[in-house]
Amino acid sequence: MTEPRRPVRIGNASGFYGDRPALMRELVENGDVDVVTGDYLAELTMLILWKARQKDPDAGYARTFLTQFRQVADTCAERGIKVVVNAGGLAPATLATNVRAVLAEAGLDLTVAHFEGDDLSTRLDGLQQSGVPLRNLGTGIALADSGAEPVTANAYLGGFGIAAALRAGVDVVIAPRVTDAALVVGVGAWWHGWERTDFNALAGAVAAGHIIECGPQATGGNYSQIREVLDRRYPGSPIAELAHDGSFVITKVADTGGLVNVGTVTAQLLYEVDSPAYLSPDVVAHFDALRLQQDGPDRVRVSGTVGSAPPSTLKVAMNYIGGYRNTMTLVLTGLDIEEKARWATESLFALLGGRERFDEVDVQLLRYDSPEPTHMAQATAHLRVTVKSSDRTRVDRAFSGAVTELALANFAGFHTTTPPSSASEFGVYWPTTVPAEVVTHEVVFADGAREVVPHAPVVDDTQVNARFDRSTPISDGAVADVGPTHRMPLGSVVAARSGDKGGNANVGVWTDTDDRWAWLRDHLTAERFAELVPDAEGFEVRRYEYPNLRALNFVVVGWLGAGVASCTRTDAQAKGFGEFLRATMTDIPDSLLEGD
Repeated sequence: MTEPRRPVRIGNASGFYGDRPALMRELVENGDVDVVTGDYLAELTMLILWKARQKDPDAGYARTFLTQFRQVADTCAERGIKVVVNAGGLAPATLATNVRAVLAEAGLDLTVAHFEGDDLSTRLDGLQQSGVPLRNLGTGIALADSGAEPVTANAYLGGFGIAAALRAGVDVVIAPRVTDAALVVGVGAWWHGWERTDFNALAGAVAAGHIIECGPQATGGNYSQIREVLDRRYPGSPIAELAHDGSFVITKVADTGGLVNVGTVTAQLLYEVDSPAYLSPDVVAHFDALRLQQDGPDRVRVSGTVGSAPPSTLKVAMNYIGGYRNTMTLVLTGLDIEEKARWATESLFALLGGRERFDEVDVQLLRYDSPEPTHMAQATAHLRVTVKSSDRTRVDRAFSGAVTELALANFAGFHTTTPPSSASEFGVYWPTTVPAEVVTHEVVFADGAREVVPHAPVVDDTQVNARFDRSTPISDGAVADVGPTHRMPLGSVVAARSGDKGGNANVGVWTDTDDRWAWLRDHLTAERFAELVPDAEGFEVRRYEYPNLRALNFVVVGWLGAGVASCTRTDAQAKGFGEFLRATMTDIPDSLLEGD
């Protein structure tokens, strides 16, 4: 029997398109890694890349990667470090060509491959004619009934195209729209020789990929337990030491800021998820089975992840142009805030000819004022008005100019946060699925040769319903007597991490002891969540339990409308949702507060 290969060290150098460029050089030079990955693609990024390509036909990929790669190409060649990124976006072939040009200029003999098959934008009519309805996963509406005309449509591919390229000796792999975790899955499958049915090992790789995909979010960034972060320097890039059985250790580049502990890893496991059954094209990873253990300073061991067969469908991210939007923010100061806001709103829409002239109107009164202000900032509130329309002229300067016309004719102290603004085009996100069999996943090598990557040979669609379960599971049995309580912020005993997934917002909350978990599990039902977050009234709240993490995950369906590109909330990606929940007041047992 062949001795298992040592764990592969995979470092992630990018969490999004726009992440700190220096992270790749730092990781390559100081991380002692075998492979560098980079995640550049969010749902919104695909629309950004499409807009770039409208101005320049040679665009459509993450240009920042080329800059980063120029800085590390020599070192990667010298040390034999592989590079695997999804920076290809909508133009993986173009980026691969440009990477080869960089290598030629530097005189380096490294091979580059990309893969294709994710782009379905030219096939949507044919898919619908063949019986694929392309139903929106949130609303259930078929694309044909929506009137929408997508400008991007990309299936989420898995990791075995990456594995195929690496097995062929490729040094730099350029991926298009793959799942974020696929970068690590592909590396693990190549390094350890996993088969398509090694589901437990693949599931571990999915967990590792999910943890490191957002870079420093796993190493102390965006971490709610701020007092645990003693080193406030920029957090080091995360590194996953992935073993042959799918277990792994999360660590970071040595002598960098931040920290890696059970809490930072838990936070990232709960980021942008719903059900503990985490679906991917390669495997369903059951996050409620894995175990976390501190394995030394800045080292957390993750083991026991269970995997099962993936579904027979692939998720597809589509975007279409929803129209135009404009926002103006009026500043209200001092007394009579609500009356001033009403007067301004009524006057504005009278000048504009009524709300009905717009496809959508969103008016938010944001209260920053306090009852007894001692500084100007404590006496101000913002009236934020957003309008949308398919007719640009209605929401362009005609709108922002009307706001300015009120300057001398409305409430006392009238002013705005910006001069009159112009309209901007906005996109709408449309998540759907297609049968995996309609997608051809192909690796394209430098000489033009192609290798078709087969889909998973075993599938199981029973887990699909688990992911979109609309039930509200709560703990069984009577609630135990918790003794005396004090009204305190929920964050006194609970940590949180929140984010967006299309139009939904997720808030993961967890705690650190068995006693606190028993209380949290009983106390924070979906109903109580809605009480603590009155803005959630009218939205479906799904609640999922992760007992192994002492965690709950709440998904607020539709909280972000049709996704970040069209959302009118000030926090369009729900980044602060978890911190708001921690600040809400609830009755916490004194016994759980002892020692804090």
